[in-house]
Amino acid sequence: MIRIGKISYWHVHAWDYTKQAQEHPEAEIVAVWDENPERGKEAAEKQGVTFHASLDEMLQRDDIDAVIVDAPTSMHREVMIAAAQAGKHIFTEKVIAATLQEVTDIIRAVDQNNVKLTVSLPRLNDGYTLAIRNILDQGLLGKITLVRVRLSHNGATAGWLPEHFYSLEECRGGALIDLGCHPMYLTRLFLGEEPVEVNAQFGYVTGKEVEDNAVAMLSTASGAVGIVEAGFVNNFSPFTVEVHGTDGTILFGTPDNKMLLRTSQEEKYSTEWVEVPLPDNRESAFHQWISHIEQDTSADENIALAIELTKLMEAANTSAREHRAVRLDELQS
Repeated sequence: MIRIGKISYWHVHAWDYTKQAQEHPEAEIVAVWDENPERGKEAAEKQGVTFHASLDEMLQRDDIDAVIVDAPTSMHREVMIAAAQAGKHIFTEKVIAATLQEVTDIIRAVDQNNVKLTVSLPRLNDGYTLAIRNILDQGLLGKITLVRVRLSHNGATAGWLPEHFYSLEECRGGALIDLGCHPMYLTRLFLGEEPVEVNAQFGYVTGKEVEDNAVAMLSTASGAVGIVEAGFVNNFSPFTVEVHGTDGTILFGTPDNKMLLRTSQEEKYSTEWVEVPLPDNRESAFHQWISHIEQDTSADENIALAIELTKLMEAANTSAREHRAVRLDELQS
């Protein structure tokens, strides 16, 4: 049994991960720490577990093997290094941290203390992602030329996002670094290469401190372009994926949750759009994390993509702030 200490209920998905832990036969939450003591005590009482006012006190417990991190993004470096140094395995909400320098410090602590890290990048495990990867692995699109992924909701205009999600200090950004993480890591994945440059534009439709409407363009050495779109201000914006190549195109979610393929490489796809069946989802990132702990394996692809995600987010935030394109090799590690 993996005994888990819960680090904060700040994030909107904190209770989702709590539920995953409660439902997993090999995991249980045994303690809670929260930078907001009132919120933490309430969460601990609901679960019938101990609340710790001191994070160090919780991490020193011998009967805790791992932690789930849902603290403010601004605290990720502090809490994850502390957890790693205490020998606790780490499952964390994305992003690992807002800057490459912070991520480098966290990964170093993880490696030095031989703990298992997995980042919640859930759409890596969805059926549409697996189907797209299979098509790309077969080379059916030819050379990739453009990837576009959009994800948006009405959290700011409908008022259901918590107010602290608009704090630049805590979140280190807005729609892009939160919701936009998903289209960002998918775009990077489908491009098949790390971008060299990012150019971002942010909009402030509701006048919040952070952006609620964002686009980032990723440029690659091969000439392929990635377009990442995210927002908190749209009622009926479907999750959308486009992958274009010299020989074909994949469309998903325009607007239905169907995948369409057309390519000149195979006759059956060359004259009309053909719907591609989607495989079942893989097990969740949380379940994978538990398996890595039990089997002494590591989430190599997950961590590599999460590190690149932070690099792209840092570059995008810098680009929007300084109104210029930002090369990834400018970032300080």
